Amino acid sequence: MSVQRDVVITEVALRDGSHAIAHQYTVEQVLQVAKALGEANVPYIEVSHGDGLGGSSLQYGLSRTNEMELIEAAVSVCGPAKIAVLVIPGIGTIKQMKEAANLGVKMARIATHVTEADVSAQHLSVAKEMGLETVGFLMMAHMAPVEKLVEQAALMESYGADTVYIVDSAGALLPHQVRERVRALRQSLGVNIGFHAHNNLSLAMANTLAAIEEGAQRIDGSIRCLGAGAGNTQTEVLVAVLDRMGIQTGIDLYKIMDAAEEIVAPILQVPQEITRDNLVLGYAGVYSSFLLHAQRASKRFAIDSRDILVELGKRQVVGGQEDMIVDVAAELAQQQP
Repeated sequence: MSVQRDVVITEVALRDGSHAIAHQYTVEQVLQVAKALGEANVPYIEVSHGDGLGGSSLQYGLSRTNEMELIEAAVSVCGPAKIAVLVIPGIGTIKQMKEAANLGVKMARIATHVTEADVSAQHLSVAKEMGLETVGFLMMAHMAPVEKLVEQAALMESYGADTVYIVDSAGALLPHQVRERVRALRQSLGVNIGFHAHNNLSLAMANTLAAIEEGAQRIDGSIRCLGAGAGNTQTEVLVAVLDRMGIQTGIDLYKIMDAAEEIVAPILQVPQEITRDNLVLGYAGVYSSFLLHAQRASKRFAIDSRDILVELGKRQVVGGQEDMIVDVAAELAQQQP
């Protein structure tokens, strides 16, 4: 039976949340979470390394478990939910995307930096040919003016994206900036508009509601706020808020609350809260997944992690440049008296 939905939520804790636990998900954890999410009628569940397919590496962080095993596990228990994967061209390959599709994945979310949509053409077109639902994912959206965002989103639409997402990877956008970006895409594109928030400035919910009010139909959430940095828009809270607003998600509120409390909460290594480092991520406009890398570099070089993050922001370092974190920390250490 189809479920009426005014907003379609993709649950990202099994992908974005991988950053928060240093990519240490086990098959058993994924089985428990995916089963509970499916029973709560979550429509889409994203599963992969935090940096997408193929992300397990020394640069991005080694996974405890092969992500194809995690994907296969999620597919086996998710019920009516559909499993999605993130693919960053240059990290994830067409071959890996096909392998995931053969395991039962139904959606491919192709992610690029906000000014580099052209590198998504092959991945989006092949995903479309494979019969997958296709999503263009424009990361670090705060780093481009609205006109550039529209231009890049239009490219993804032309390559076959069914939905194009504005992705606030740093949690740096303010509500009025979200509004103007969603409005511009709504006016310029014929496909669905999505929004992915991070909570580094405590604005994930406000920004998500602003996006929905401007017409975004696809929204990301992370149960128990489990995601990079200070996490994403908290799924169970979002479902409750939207229910109060009369907006349908099709998700069972009690079941998603129970899954958050009983299954996901024990997985968190530390509570998802806005620490000083998380706050600096949003303040400086730095990729949320840089957090653990910067904290490790801080200990190694005896440098305040905030100084590292602020310097990364000044240099406009983006996802894929994780090796720069150590370089910046080393330079700052040399400058100390």
